Amino acid sequence: MKSKFGIKEVVAIGIGTALFVALTEVQIPLGFIPNTALQPRMALMGFLAAVFGPIVGGIVGLLGHALGDALFYGSVWWSWVFPEAVVGIVIGLFAKKFAIKDGGFATKEIVLFNIVQIVANAAAWIVVAPLLDIVIYAEPANKVFAQGAWAFLGNIIIIGILGTLIAIGYSKIGGKSSSLSKED
Repeated sequence: MKSKFGIKEVVAIGIGTALFVALTEVQIPLGFIPNTALQPRMALMGFLAAVFGPIVGGIVGLLGHALGDALFYGSVWWSWVFPEAVVGIVIGLFAKKFAIKDGGFATKEIVLFNIVQIVANAAAWIVVAPLLDIVIYAEPANKVFAQGAWAFLGNIIIIGILGTLIAIGYSKIGGKSSSLSKED
C-alpha cells in the first residue's frame, strides 16, 4: 500500500516545524546533567509523526531542531539534530497502526505508540546521539552517554504523557470529524 503525501502533510510540516522551533525555549532542566531537559516539543513531534507518518516526523524533527538551535543558541548541534529526526521517522513508520486519524487510538494503540516511542528514543539517544557526539565533536564518552541516557528518559516521559494525551484528544475529535465527512 502506497503512503499518501499531499497538502495536509506539507501543512503539518510547516506548522509542526514552526511550533517545534517556538517550543525550543520551553524546557524543564534536569539539573544535574548539562544541556539536558524535558522538552514539550518532543511530544508535538511524536504526535505529528504518529498522525502524518515518517516523512513529516523526520522533517519536523530535523528542521525544527536545527532551526531552534540556530535561532536560540547561535549554532546547530548536529549530533542531536539527527537523532531527533530518527525518533520522528521511527514513530511515523507506525502511523497507520496507531489509527489516530480514524478515531481508533484506544488502549492497544496507546500501548503500541509508547512501545514504539521508547524503542525510537532508545536508538536515537542511547546509541545515535552519543556516537555522533564522539565522532563529530570528540566529546568524552562518559559525558555523552550520560546525556543521552537522560535525554532518552526525559523524552519517553514527555512523549509518553503529553504526546499520548494529545493523540487521544485528536483521535476523539478527528475520528468524529472523519465520520461526519464520510456521511456527506
